[in-house]
Amino acid sequence: MTDETAGRSPGWHATTILMVRKGGRVVIGGDGQVSMGQTVVKSNARKVRRLAKGDVIAGFAGATADAFTLFERLEAKLDQYPGQLARACVELAKDWRTDRYLRRLEAMLIVADKGSGFTLSGSGDVLEPEGDEFGSAMAIGSGGNYALAAARALMPMALEADEIVRRSMRIAAEICVYTNVNLILESL
Repeated sequence: MTDETAGRSPGWHATTILMVRKGGRVVIGGDGQVSMGQTVVKSNARKVRRLAKGDVIAGFAGATADAFTLFERLEAKLDQYPGQLARACVELAKDWRTDRYLRRLEAMLIVADKGSGFTLSGSGDVLEPEGDEFGSAMAIGSGGNYALAAARALMPMALEADEIVRRSMRIAAEICVYTNVNLILESL
């Protein structure tokens, strides 16, 4: 961490992104709030996208321009390693750690395909969620811990993955001032 980024938590503020895998489906949901300091400047931003011709879904927390740079890099890795999300993520993480330009990016990603999902960070993290008999979940952003806790509590219930994401994100929005209820969901 450089002196200019010390004391800040890159990518962990001003949004909530949640991934839930349950019953053969994976859903990523993100809120729409964009904040500058204590001011909401946009309420319906799209922080969840489809990549790799629709075979991969991804959400970001952090600086928008930085996230789009990472989406572009991930798309290139997915083109280079088609159908190998884990390998593409590891290769992106390696570049992110070693490339001088990429190291300055302040964003985090959650990405998933039908078989796997990962959180990616500029620290070189490629984290796969722990799962149990009910499924798995992971989250990033300022409201991520609230959404994740809610999702884990809802996983054993007879709810579909998309409903768990909706309810969990609503709970996060009630707690986190940087998260709203304007949700975008993508699923596979």
